[in-house]
Amino acid sequence: MRKTAIIIGLLTAQSVAADRVPDPITDADYAPVDLAQARLGQLLFYDPILSGNQEVACATCHHPKHGTGDGLSLGIGDGGIGLGPERIVDPDNPPEQRIPRNAPGLFNLGAHEFTFLFHDGRIAADPEKPAGLRTPLDADMVSGFASLLSAQTMFPVLSADEMAGHYSENEVSTAVRQGLITGPGGAWDIIAKRVAAVPEYEAAFAATFTEINGPESIDFTHISDVIAAFMEVEWRSDTSPFDAMLRGERNLPALAAEGMELFYGSKGCADCHSGKFQTDHDFHAMGAPQIGPGKAARFETHARDEGRFRVTGDVADLYAFRTPSLRNVALTAPYGHAGSHATMAGFIRDHAAPLDGLARYDADQIVLPKMEVNDMRIMSEPAEIKAISDATVPWNTALTEDDINALVAFLDALTDPVAVTGRLGIPESVPSGLTVAR
Repeated sequence: MRKTAIIIGLLTAQSVAADRVPDPITDADYAPVDLAQARLGQLLFYDPILSGNQEVACATCHHPKHGTGDGLSLGIGDGGIGLGPERIVDPDNPPEQRIPRNAPGLFNLGAHEFTFLFHDGRIAADPEKPAGLRTPLDADMVSGFASLLSAQTMFPVLSADEMAGHYSENEVSTAVRQGLITGPGGAWDIIAKRVAAVPEYEAAFAATFTEINGPESIDFTHISDVIAAFMEVEWRSDTSPFDAMLRGERNLPALAAEGMELFYGSKGCADCHSGKFQTDHDFHAMGAPQIGPGKAARFETHARDEGRFRVTGDVADLYAFRTPSLRNVALTAPYGHAGSHATMAGFIRDHAAPLDGLARYDADQIVLPKMEVNDMRIMSEPAEIKAISDATVPWNTALTEDDINALVAFLDALTDPVAVTGRLGIPESVPSGLTVAR
């Protein structure tokens, strides 16, 4: 009855099934967080010390100025200069390729229901695994994480394109190339020792974790735990206008209310974007255009990104990607797993009829720094487009321009000013003395 009372005057019982509109978010939806750990994680999130060449921080590709993304279709990690859409290739150390997938937002990842991470869900909670989670390292994965999010933070530092750098450039990238990830002398151990050698970090870890009694006892799991704690505190998002409406504190503006009616009603958006965070946490082949290098092993020469299939090997998962949460989505452009669309309206328009959108797609919708590569390899090959089309459920949702405007207005109402600003913010400096991305 309470939910019906909240939405009365905005929606009718005929236009929206009341059980599709979620209940308000509460503290029970999140795990508790140690604020001392979060403050330490804040420093490490912005510190390039975690990257092989000590030039790229987590914040390089996940910055609050760009909605915890980077404002690019596909980012440039190691080998780039600058931040956001102004980032360019470093002429003295050019990257081998762009980062293959769009940098996802980091909002609400501390909520209990987020049990799959990354676009393809390759990091997932799995109680049947020894460490309680499934990762690309499988049985070789270390254990002892405070959360799934903590485990996720351990992988960007191994990526040559993101943070590690390329073979022979530094000791981290060399270890990764040699397959030395875990254990003494592995990439994670090298980074942990680098952090532990900074006196301020050593003291902070010793003050935060009772089991740490010297630099040699600081493991990368401690580092990943505090970074995860920071993200959980900083980008918890549950105070948007939409949340206020769910709590009965205010009504949405008329156009946003109209968009909400379409979203939860006749246009079926909530079929996949369901629940408190507007995601079913499932994987769907949406027919999103593929640009950039694709997701391939180094020995492969194609530019395909076959999505969830690369994790499961199940042909039913070809070109399927995780349903993203839509919290603060107005701030996280470009959209799509490869950042194919620069605007929300453009993505909605093509997403409503994905086969038509795929057929008419053009490169004007991407946001990419100049790089001497062919970003449209897949989209220029009819056979590749057909493969994406064949895997896509051919839905067709009729949308007028007024409908699109209303949906955009509703999605704007998911913007949370507290999460946008952040709770701890960007540190003035970091203990390593390296440059903080601003």
